[in-house]
Amino acid sequence: MTETSSDRPVRTVVSGMSFTECPRWRPDAGDGAGRLWFADFYTHAYYSVAEDGSDLRTEIEVPGQPSGIGWLPDGRVVFVSMRDAAVMRREHDGSVVVHADVSSYVGGHPNDMVVDDEGRCWLGDFGFDLMGGADLATTGLLRVDPDGTVARVAEDLWFPNGSVITDDGTLLVDETFGNRVSAFDVGADGTLGPRRDWAVFGAVPTERAVGPAIGQLDVAPDGCGLDAEGCLWVADAVGGRAIRVREGGEVVDAVSPGTGVYACTLGGADGRTLFLCCAPDFDEHARSAAREGEIRAVVVDVPHAGRP
Repeated sequence: MTETSSDRPVRTVVSGMSFTECPRWRPDAGDGAGRLWFADFYTHAYYSVAEDGSDLRTEIEVPGQPSGIGWLPDGRVVFVSMRDAAVMRREHDGSVVVHADVSSYVGGHPNDMVVDDEGRCWLGDFGFDLMGGADLATTGLLRVDPDGTVARVAEDLWFPNGSVITDDGTLLVDETFGNRVSAFDVGADGTLGPRRDWAVFGAVPTERAVGPAIGQLDVAPDGCGLDAEGCLWVADAVGGRAIRVREGGEVVDAVSPGTGVYACTLGGADGRTLFLCCAPDFDEHARSAAREGEIRAVVVDVPHAGRP
């Protein structure tokens, strides 16, 4: 595995958060300037901020704990309420309604998701009670159609997490406890082809207790973002870094900001700012009791592509 470490400067965009996740760059905020949206788990809200870190706004309060977020083709925002096991939708008038109840489809909290051009939400879940100390278990991937219909479209995934859709219509899914990124061809009707390896960093852990399993991970792929050369920036949840990965698993660049990195996305005015969701660890009790979560940023060479 080839790897180089970026020596580009890393700046802090937002500080004083609990545990930031699921960053999304929105190119037009209505005033011609883009904004970064992100979830903060334990302050229970989505926020947005200007590229330079100014004008932080609370966008949506989510008592049930926010996670994945995206936008339907007509501009309405859809988002995850983890503890409610639901995908919610904010209407044009500002009211919030249930878009889809996924409680009967998940084995743990629903988590990150990506929304495609058709308005379909591709949603993963923990698969087990991570913070409660349960053993690892596989789970599936859900498709939530624009009308709120839910279908389970893949199985046997190890904590499906950050996802992207490439410009040619391939769905890439990070499997945090699987040591891998998986790929699925998406049919016009929303069916998925068989899972295939897009990048493999090591074997699937043989341990089922979370602590020992983490020790068997070479990379724990968490949130991710695609670039215009087809490489994937992946937050390594156990490595304190974001890595740039080519299909096949070669790591060609890395950014290590000196703390944990749990999600990332490309954005900014020219698409070349890599935003990093950072915190000392992912322990629920520690993060909810402190305000050490941050968004950091570094400028890279290749701009954003795909969705989100």
